[in-house]
Amino acid sequence: MARRTITVHHVRAVLRGAERHGVDTVPLLRGAQIPPLLLGDDRARVTAPQFARLFRELYRATQDEFLGLGSAVSRPGTFAMMCQAALGCRDLGAAVERGATFYGLFPGGPDLVLERRGGEAVFGVRSDLEQDYFLAECLVIIWHRLCSWLIGRRIPLRWAEFGHPPPPHKDEYELLFGCPVRFGAERTGAGFDPHWLDAPLVRDEDALDEMLRRAPFELLSRREYGTTVAEQVRRVLARALRSSPRLPSLGEIAARLAVSPATLRRRLAQESTSYQRLKDAVRRDAAIAGLVEGREPIAELAARLGFSEDTAFHRAFRRWTGTTPGAYRTETERPPGAPPYDSSSDAFPSGGGPSGGGGASDGGSEEAPRG
Repeated sequence: MARRTITVHHVRAVLRGAERHGVDTVPLLRGAQIPPLLLGDDRARVTAPQFARLFRELYRATQDEFLGLGSAVSRPGTFAMMCQAALGCRDLGAAVERGATFYGLFPGGPDLVLERRGGEAVFGVRSDLEQDYFLAECLVIIWHRLCSWLIGRRIPLRWAEFGHPPPPHKDEYELLFGCPVRFGAERTGAGFDPHWLDAPLVRDEDALDEMLRRAPFELLSRREYGTTVAEQVRRVLARALRSSPRLPSLGEIAARLAVSPATLRRRLAQESTSYQRLKDAVRRDAAIAGLVEGREPIAELAARLGFSEDTAFHRAFRRWTGTTPGAYRTETERPPGAPPYDSSSDAFPSGGGPSGGGGASDGGSEEAPRG
């Protein structure tokens, strides 16, 4: 199943720390197989493996788990030690509080807080992190995913809010966090049901070592847990695309989910998406992944994705990314003899790094695909 792709806005954001410190980011982008020219188009997207490789390159260049985005360096190994400290706690609430206390010991470190108020739990970033609000967002994302990993279950967020105005890519956020979002708040944070704080931790040191070896890919990857209707529809579409260019219709998916087509449309609208937008997003992500990670001829890729002719695929791809399939493949091709991508090779030496993982925003309807 094709992974969700990541907006170029997040690529630009994660590079800002290195740029502030005078690091030449062009070699880092090329090491991650991300064409530097993509950064000039707001429509451009990259794959999750490309983004994970960029984290690796930035980590090596900055020797900072915050990748130069914070006001102070977070030395390599800090995140791993925080996880070790939290692992022995009796429940998730105690683990989060211990982790927040741990980071509070470092001058210039993030001021994290866990509060219980009004029938909900709130994890927030109290310091403004004025140097880069992207880091505050990353901290909320990585703590949410780490907490879910610690208890072995996805914790649904009720809401997320951000202490900055809505960015150009604001439509990405509900997909990224899986909940309603609000901008211009007093601070950045997220709320969830407090009963999760009583959940016992189910991970041991061996599991932690394995997770850290796979960081940041393990925590960057946004898993689809099937907890929203949009996730269920997208999963059906992505699985179908692996075997046939003809994708199931909205009525066919509604039957699989045991609801009427009208009910399915309404529930998708409540989640700020639609069947057509999800179908286009699945094709877009599969196209980008096919060009970056495979050797499939472009004409065959277009046919596999359900486009009746090459010109229709080229028009759609340019609308998705701002460039042509041929130009994208040329820029992102692996060097001759390079092995296929392996996420385990992107491990941080001691785990860590902020997570800015990407949910895909859904594009508009595309023309000429079959089904």
